[in-house]
Amino acid sequence: MAAPATVGAGQGKGQGKEYPGGLTLYVFLTCAVAATGGLIVGYDIGISGGVTSMDTFLQQFFPSVYRKEQTAARGGGSQYCKFDSQLLTAFTSSLYLAALVASSFVASVARSLGRKWSMFGGGVSFLAGAALNAAAQNVAMLIVGRILLGVGVAFAGLSIPIYLSEMAPHRLRGTLNIGLQLMITVGIFSANLVNYGAAKIRGGWGWRLSLGLAAVPAAIIAAGSLFLPDTPNSLITRGYHEEARRVLRRICGTDDVDAEYADLVAAGAARRPWLGILERRHRPQLAVAVLVPFFQQLTGINVIMFYAPVLFRTIGLGGDAALMSAVITGLVNIAATFVSVAAVDRLGRRKLFFQGGCQMLACQAIVGTLIGVAFGGDDGATVPRAYAAAVVALTCAYVAGFAWSWGPLAILIPSEVFPLGIRPAGQAVTLAVNMLCTFAVAQAFLPMLCRMRFGLFYFFAGWVLAMTLFVAAFLPETKGVPIERMGAVWRTHWFWQRFVAADEDGNGDVDMDCRKADGGIVVR
Repeated sequence: MAAPATVGAGQGKGQGKEYPGGLTLYVFLTCAVAATGGLIVGYDIGISGGVTSMDTFLQQFFPSVYRKEQTAARGGGSQYCKFDSQLLTAFTSSLYLAALVASSFVASVARSLGRKWSMFGGGVSFLAGAALNAAAQNVAMLIVGRILLGVGVAFAGLSIPIYLSEMAPHRLRGTLNIGLQLMITVGIFSANLVNYGAAKIRGGWGWRLSLGLAAVPAAIIAAGSLFLPDTPNSLITRGYHEEARRVLRRICGTDDVDAEYADLVAAGAARRPWLGILERRHRPQLAVAVLVPFFQQLTGINVIMFYAPVLFRTIGLGGDAALMSAVITGLVNIAATFVSVAAVDRLGRRKLFFQGGCQMLACQAIVGTLIGVAFGGDDGATVPRAYAAAVVALTCAYVAGFAWSWGPLAILIPSEVFPLGIRPAGQAVTLAVNMLCTFAVAQAFLPMLCRMRFGLFYFFAGWVLAMTLFVAAFLPETKGVPIERMGAVWRTHWFWQRFVAADEDGNGDVDMDCRKADGGIVVR
């Protein structure tokens, strides 16, 4: 067993313990299939804003919003407030409230049944929600369908990041995990293309096609998960030790897995994950699990992705132009995510976080200024075409900054920092915070736009500044550290080390109640 390397400067720069094996075709294919679960999350994010900008959808379900939009188009109403409707935002945000509630039990399912069956459950629930939304006859059916979609997002959002982090070799964990974010961006882009085409369908039923096609990514992950193995980590915690060894050998491409297997057994020995996560030594991970998704939602990205067509129509672009602008931002999102895939395991997490934060901060401030100069206090004003083009360009730059930093890394970091025994509980906390903040932002955005006007962009810029400073001061570097040895980055960090006590043999994530004896693991 190789000796652990030293972690330098409190930022996790060391490579930790080296295990035999590397990236195999088996690992690549399983991670690729699991990452397709991101399609359901991305498709929903992209589809919501598109259908809420379609006149036929608004006429059928939200006629008061449609009337305000028409009045504003004639110069008789507020450009900022024409989409302000709590019922309309409830349609979008009900999914995230449902996911928040579901996250309270999804962790237990993922721990007791395994990651693959959790992914399967997410696909089936999302499939049912897509069918109900496509057939909706009233707002109640829409919202019930959104609730089913939310349950699917909860299952997928918890199990897939953990699955990818547990299957990937530590040197490529970032690259493979970001495959999930890449699929989310593909889902968003696909939804924007569908919306653009569906809006042109005569007869007013295009929105049904947009909502119903969510069944396609749902079917992909539901069917794909049936062919996936469960992770060795999950198999060990459920007592399937021989199966875990077999899968680990296939993952590593070698029979020399005894050292890694022993560490997995030791790391998975926690018996009370929900109590364990509250222990003092796990406070650094818990803080990251709460603050990273909290800050991610306050970047304002969901404002852009949920309401991009609505936002672009608000600044004076026509319906088709607004939908096409959303398609463009979706394409930028995909391209920029490839930058993160290429750089995350070379440059590290902190550099991407910091650069992306600075870029988003500048874009938010400039967009707010442009809209403020164009509209000012005149609710009935329209934005000159040059201003609208500049807003779209800056929005693309903002999306690019997010796509190679806070988009993928806010998923990656919480999935890799927790010890195995409490990892599902930790991911459930991350998911719950993410869904709570997403719900709050989605519910509050249109009223805030109506009341704060262009100041809303300064509001989000302030949060981007705060989270960039948080990364600089408090987030350790986890690049290249094996997931079973992640404790080293906390024990050597200038701030978090005060909370973490090293165990007797110096191993970062071997449970405090575990001791090695006679070549085996003894759990007290």
